[in-house]
Amino acid sequence: MHSRLIRRILLITGLLALITSIGTVGFVLIEGYPWFDAFYMTLSTITTIGYQEIKPLSHSGRVFNSFLIIVGVTAVFVAVGAMTQTIIELELQGRYGERRRKKMIHQLRDHFIVCGYGRVGRNAAYEFQRTATPFLVIDRNEQRVAKATNAGMLAMAADATQDDSLREAGVFRAKGLIAALASDADNLFIILSAKALNPQLTVVTRASEEEAGEKLRRAGADTVLTPFSMAGRQLADVLLRPHVVEFIDFARSNMGTGVVMEQVRVSSQAEFTGKTLGELTELRRSGVIILAIRKTSGDTTFNPDPNLEIAAGDFLIVMGERANLQRLERLITA
Repeated sequence: MHSRLIRRILLITGLLALITSIGTVGFVLIEGYPWFDAFYMTLSTITTIGYQEIKPLSHSGRVFNSFLIIVGVTAVFVAVGAMTQTIIELELQGRYGERRRKKMIHQLRDHFIVCGYGRVGRNAAYEFQRTATPFLVIDRNEQRVAKATNAGMLAMAADATQDDSLREAGVFRAKGLIAALASDADNLFIILSAKALNPQLTVVTRASEEEAGEKLRRAGADTVLTPFSMAGRQLADVLLRPHVVEFIDFARSNMGTGVVMEQVRVSSQAEFTGKTLGELTELRRSGVIILAIRKTSGDTTFNPDPNLEIAAGDFLIVMGERANLQRLERLITA
């Protein structure tokens, strides 16, 4: 819409400039006016100011001036009307867009809130968008919010450190929150506010300094990540074990392959709750590789033994084609 406004402004400006140029040149050629006098006469004519003629016009000059009045005045009224229409459309679209955004936020359930649309928050938002996961971006910078909106994301311009902003973002209904602001102090405020409003909320945050990590955990963060430390380890891993890194990226990105790594929670209603992996022929035939099982106690078993019993609440860390994973998820969450 803003680009359309710019195009209209350029078109109107060009039209008025063209008419002014024609009028100026016409008075110079027909009446022999000096250039400035011709320009002044043209402006007086098309703006309907109505000052007297600089000098009496000839018959040809009056014919030309009549033509200029009709064309010029019409162009001015059209320009004013077009600008007024565009401004009204922008105002109506802004109000409609705001109501639509609030309605979409109100409808969010089990979503994730990304606080901060900087380098870290932006990449987290892209991952949610890529996996079609419901999420909302909050940033106090309106330009960043506009970028997120233009990228097809649901975003709101607000201060995430304020309780009212988190309430508007549906923190009571949210599944998790990422505190990705550049300041550790701001992230600390977000964590305290979010946990106070929704104690069950899973909160992940970034820390710019290692020393701040423990304070953020004490404030209630479930996971604290330091981007610079992670990047350093990643760089070292690429040199030390490049094929492992390539495999993990392949399993996570799933770009064009259909293969993905996922976690699936075992429902208490699942038919094979209480059975061992070896007893579950449906699980073996699903075409999914079970990489690990995380028990409700917090223990994780990699490459689980066939005699390991599955209990309700366990998480299966699996890898396979997305269609097979969906069948497995229906099987163990039914």
